[in-house]
Amino acid sequence: MPPLKTPFGISFALVALALGGFGIGIGEFAIMGLLPEVATSFAITPPEAGHAISAYALGVVIGAPVLTIFLARVPQKAMLIGLMAAFTLGNFASAFAPNPALLVLFRFLSGLPHGAYFGIASLVAAAVVPVDRQAQSIGKMMLGISLSNVFGVPLITWLGQGLSWRTAFGMVGVIGMATVMMLMTLVPHVPVKEGASPKQELAALAIKQVWLTLLVGAIGFGGMFAVYSYIAPTLTQAAGAPAWSVPVVMSVFGIGMIGGSMIGGWLADRALHATLWGLQVFNVVVIGSFYWAGTSFASAAINILFVGFGVAIVPAMQMRLMEVAKKAQSLAASLNHAALNVGNAMGAWLGGLAIAGGFGWTSTGWVGALLGLAGMAVFAVSMTLEARTRERP
Repeated sequence: MPPLKTPFGISFALVALALGGFGIGIGEFAIMGLLPEVATSFAITPPEAGHAISAYALGVVIGAPVLTIFLARVPQKAMLIGLMAAFTLGNFASAFAPNPALLVLFRFLSGLPHGAYFGIASLVAAAVVPVDRQAQSIGKMMLGISLSNVFGVPLITWLGQGLSWRTAFGMVGVIGMATVMMLMTLVPHVPVKEGASPKQELAALAIKQVWLTLLVGAIGFGGMFAVYSYIAPTLTQAAGAPAWSVPVVMSVFGIGMIGGSMIGGWLADRALHATLWGLQVFNVVVIGSFYWAGTSFASAAINILFVGFGVAIVPAMQMRLMEVAKKAQSLAASLNHAALNVGNAMGAWLGGLAIAGGFGWTSTGWVGALLGLAGMAVFAVSMTLEARTRERP
């Protein structure tokens, strides 16, 4: 199938798609740096304010499959616009939440479009370029969330601390409005595929390889979050670094993500399965090394740069899902981001257990490495079953 023609060129279409990822990235991560302000505003404890983070993640996990299934017959451009409009309204509502309970509800609603947006945006990004550039195009679309970690999250967090946490959500809403207008103008119309229906999308759930690929992401990608979730206390406690080092290292992490998004897509277009194997090995080594690197500021910063680079596996995972999902690509692509959020929650939880168990702040490194090895084991099963299927007459 030839690439779709874009109104003003491929680059502008990818910028519009990436801007949505930029806003979603800020909306997801900025609140982590604003929990003290949210807690003070409502006279609650930071852990209680943290329910808003969990609610968002739950929204991602639920929204990705549900919205993709029920909107299967909606053209992908219209779906993207609707999803981003819902995300925008959720953030504006969060900015005006009068109490903690409603804030949690609005964060849940804001998370619902997250996975479906990235899933559909990945398919559109792949549709506007030739087949041999699809993973690179998906990587460029994913640059939005990478850039949000370098510039957007630190800036919005700083503004939220200086003005109000409500201002932060309001600004995310403004970014969402700008994205809606750019999607309407710059993204091409994508025809609904023949036979598209909720039933056809649900067919993805019957494909064993889809589940195995999702499991690789949910388990293996959790290793990154085992380390990253506790980077602030690890730097100040284990490495003895000053408080100002935390946003610096978080920006370094984002720079690594940018490099990973670009190079990972380039590699996946050339050898998808080899790229998946190689990047999983890379992640296990780099994340495991944090056990030693996390004890000093300089080595921790270098290590976190490479940990961030590990997101290079995301475009490859997206392509793998598109490969095995057959005609149910929309649901499979959306579920990828739900799986990554499961990895986020699981990695943070297991890393916290290791720290609470007295193994030290840098013990998150070997927790992450073990998760990465478990993900590799699942991928080995996936490849073995696929090879056996090909060998059958």
